[in-house]
Amino acid sequence: MKKILVILLVFIIVACQSLKKNATKEQSPVEKVNVFLGTSGDHGQMSPSASSPFNMMSIGPQTYPHIHAGYEHLAKEFLGFTHSRIEGVGCMGTGGNLLIKPIFDGDVSAPLIKKQESASPGFYGVAFKNGIIAQMSVKHNFGIHHYEFPKKGAGLFIDLSHAFVNRFVAEEHEVDRNTISGWIDTQTTCDKGIYRIYYVLEISNLATITPISEHKYLISGLADTTEMEVRVGFSSVSTAYAKAKIEAILLEELAAQTAIDWNHFLTRIEVTGEKDREDLFYSLLYRGLQAPFLVSESDGSYKAIDGSIQKSSSPIYNGWAIWDNYREQLPMLSLAYPERFGPIVKSIANLYPYGKNNWATKHESSPTVRTEHAIVVLLDGYKKGFPVDFNSIKDSLIAEVDRLEYNSPDKALESSYDCWALSEVLKITKDSMLSAQYLNKALKYKNYWKKDFADLSKGDLDKMPARGMYQGTVWQYRWFVPFDVLGLKNLIGGEDLFLKQLDQFFAEDNYNHANQPDLQVPGLYNSSSQPWKSQKLFRNIMLDTVVQAYFNDNSKGVDSYIGRIYKNAPQAYVRTMDDDAGTMSSWFVMRSIGLSPANIGSPIYYLTAPIFKKVDLNWENGKSFHIEVRNYNKDHFYIQSANLNGRPLFRNWLTQEEISNGGTLIIETAALPNKKWGIEDQWISKTE
Repeated sequence: MKKILVILLVFIIVACQSLKKNATKEQSPVEKVNVFLGTSGDHGQMSPSASSPFNMMSIGPQTYPHIHAGYEHLAKEFLGFTHSRIEGVGCMGTGGNLLIKPIFDGDVSAPLIKKQESASPGFYGVAFKNGIIAQMSVKHNFGIHHYEFPKKGAGLFIDLSHAFVNRFVAEEHEVDRNTISGWIDTQTTCDKGIYRIYYVLEISNLATITPISEHKYLISGLADTTEMEVRVGFSSVSTAYAKAKIEAILLEELAAQTAIDWNHFLTRIEVTGEKDREDLFYSLLYRGLQAPFLVSESDGSYKAIDGSIQKSSSPIYNGWAIWDNYREQLPMLSLAYPERFGPIVKSIANLYPYGKNNWATKHESSPTVRTEHAIVVLLDGYKKGFPVDFNSIKDSLIAEVDRLEYNSPDKALESSYDCWALSEVLKITKDSMLSAQYLNKALKYKNYWKKDFADLSKGDLDKMPARGMYQGTVWQYRWFVPFDVLGLKNLIGGEDLFLKQLDQFFAEDNYNHANQPDLQVPGLYNSSSQPWKSQKLFRNIMLDTVVQAYFNDNSKGVDSYIGRIYKNAPQAYVRTMDDDAGTMSSWFVMRSIGLSPANIGSPIYYLTAPIFKKVDLNWENGKSFHIEVRNYNKDHFYIQSANLNGRPLFRNWLTQEEISNGGTLIIETAALPNKKWGIEDQWISKTE
């Protein structure tokens, strides 16, 4: 055990020495990340795997039993280590490719029982009770496993057919001396499509490679060796590209490089405040930077979703969970990581010429989930200044919107949102008549709303699911008109009744932060005459004790949860609350710095009180946006006043352009609300 502690200490020292050359703070953000957050039970469905930003390769532990990302923090038995996953998604996850298990004397069945483990961004290490020590690190599409054995007889078991939920489809490979290379096809999340990964495994100190079944190999180490190493290269295009990823670098050097890479991304948002809040913030920001995955090669080659090999002058991303993360994670990337978000928007637009589905196709280049509301993301990107060639995909967008369903109350509202987005896109392409046609179709949401959401006397309002809806109740979905809150107010009966019913919604604990359909509802007070209520709700959800009554498909009143939603622990979130590819993490990140998207498709952010004394957004173009809290008190969250670049700010919102131009926002907080602030020059979404 002393040996693994010494090795890990060396890695940490090397990484920290490198980081201190590049960081201005005593402790760098990467040192504050807890990679074990959300890794136990159905409390986030995350993994402590060694990962790097936007990388489809993440090497990490495969435990028995496991949660959706392959690992359970409480589990003691390890099956080995796998190389792919999307963090925090449903349907038992996706990925789990290429299982490697260290063994003694060819005994594949001998259990690996965890004794001690340690992990940080880019590194994972574990010591087993049998004396084997495993360490691993990655950079983009390249990783290293290093195994140390306490005696001779070292070996490895490799299963090329391993995948979560037995979703393996097919594989082809060849063996050449110390190398195994080939491709693997695996079903994606919820069995909806197939992704293919090309790989190369280079194994050191190898004596023999022996097949033991169709897809499984027994690797014997040299007779006197007590160390073995596996270097792994990945590609979405070919094994040649995968082989080119492999480098001659020591594991500790790779771990230090990746720590520096993570620190580069994490310092994009610098926060100063209480240590526990800083640690939670960076642990969640880390989760928001895992996906989507950069899948194009350095020369621009990539595999399109029809299986063809194409070239692009812009980086191509894959690994989508858009129905979930269009609400939070993608807006966070648009604001803090514009150099990544621009190519991500182009990559989403690029799905259409090759046959985009709502779920995955048969030729994905990485694990992926779903792409509903992609048109909303494209509109959002365009409105925020990212170029989108709508004319080239207009027909595909129209065809997609024409296929939308309205056969349940939730689908009617979800589809209306996309219709509104299409009407906005058609304004951009100067198709005014067609734009009006789709706007009228979007506004028919009012008929569906009157039918299913107006009457609050029915007995199934808090039933999940009710009336054929997906992951939400009538109470939760009735607010889902983000593009026309003014119209929603009028449907309800005006401002006073809107506020009364919104108050009732929260007073009766109808809000469900364990899932996405009503994530925007705590912010709706921002578009009313009582914005201070959103300020209080955001702080409660981030840091305080709340009541949560819904878990997957149960109804209210069954085993309610009372406590904090966000905790810096393995059981981090409330039960059944998946992170969904950074969605729920990014919700916290944005509101903790005082900003929240008003409506995806509009370049507007509502203001709330940060949970920190100071926040700095730093961009690669050299500009910065500084947020300072005047008269800071960690328990104060009501905004008294605001000042933008030396001038009083009476409205409670900013545009993407105002923030991205750089400057200073000063927010003064207090224990009691200023009920006059934030109600002038009000921004509220509406259709025209």
